[in-house]
Amino acid sequence: MVVVGAGIAGLVAAWELLREGAKFDVTVLESERRAGGVIVTERVDGFVVEGGPDGVLASEPEVPALAAELGIGDHVVSQLARGTSVWSGTDLRPIEEGRAATLLGIDVKNADLGAGFRTFAGGMGELVAALTARLAGTLHLAQGASGLVRDGTRWRIAITGGSAYDADAVVLALPAWAAGRVLETIGVHHGRSLAEVPYLSSITVSLAYRADQIGRSLEGAGFVVDSDSNHIRACTYASSKFPGRAPEGHALLRAFLQPLEGDPAVVAHRELATILAIRGEPLWSRVFYWNRGLPRYRRHHAEHVAAVRRQLARLPPLAIAGAGYDGAGVSACIRSGRAAGRLIARLMAR
Repeated sequence: MVVVGAGIAGLVAAWELLREGAKFDVTVLESERRAGGVIVTERVDGFVVEGGPDGVLASEPEVPALAAELGIGDHVVSQLARGTSVWSGTDLRPIEEGRAATLLGIDVKNADLGAGFRTFAGGMGELVAALTARLAGTLHLAQGASGLVRDGTRWRIAITGGSAYDADAVVLALPAWAAGRVLETIGVHHGRSLAEVPYLSSITVSLAYRADQIGRSLEGAGFVVDSDSNHIRACTYASSKFPGRAPEGHALLRAFLQPLEGDPAVVAHRELATILAIRGEPLWSRVFYWNRGLPRYRRHHAEHVAAVRRQLARLPPLAIAGAGYDGAGVSACIRSGRAAGRLIARLMAR
């Protein structure tokens, strides 16, 4: 069987199938040259830099449970600094975390926010590294699927470049816009509704400073912006929020920006310098562009996904998994991947 896509949902789907033992021969195909999707962690001069999600809600059990299965349960660490401020354009003032989430358009319960966040000592990339290590020999990078064709009770997956894989079952762990197009080609109604799920573009900029460059005390975990005069929507004090993110005597800031013209690192530093009274230039900066980052579900999204899955049930074993369907966070993607893997295991056991 073949899992198409090696983001966290695809990796977990493959892991779930492998946990069934020697019954399944699993192949994972990924068009990029790395696994993990939006989860990307880099290490620069002793700093731990997150390009995508930096953690998960501590109230969610999925990441600690998966980490325990992979033998890295003791690598999970909790949030240190708590509290959020808001920049009004003239000053920073503390606000409730629920208010900060509302300003950012994030739908999360206050009780969940109250529990804080968790991550890994070496960054979220630890989870991806542990999964890829367990999937060694099954994961094939730089092999994107260009098409899916039904072949009786089986599937043929065409690979960019001309090769193909035959499979008894397939998990499409692709963004909704990509999976929707594939599903349309095999006659799945409502595939277009998945292809039209909007994904928001965003930019994250990590900037490193000496601690003595920052004139304002970094209180709490960061701030959100409630001002039309700024390009920055929010900033995380990464070196305060989680342990081990910066060497002693240094600070790591992470700014979130909407798409803009010009150099995001220059813009982020200029605005952070005003807000946090920063002197001098950053030691370095790292920009991550997410042209299609998080999905935003439209009205009737759940009904469309359910309709697609009912149609998939009439085909040879085929499942969908990922942020485009059942929830956009890391924990939701883990649940989605597990569900897809278990569904395929049940179908193959018949």
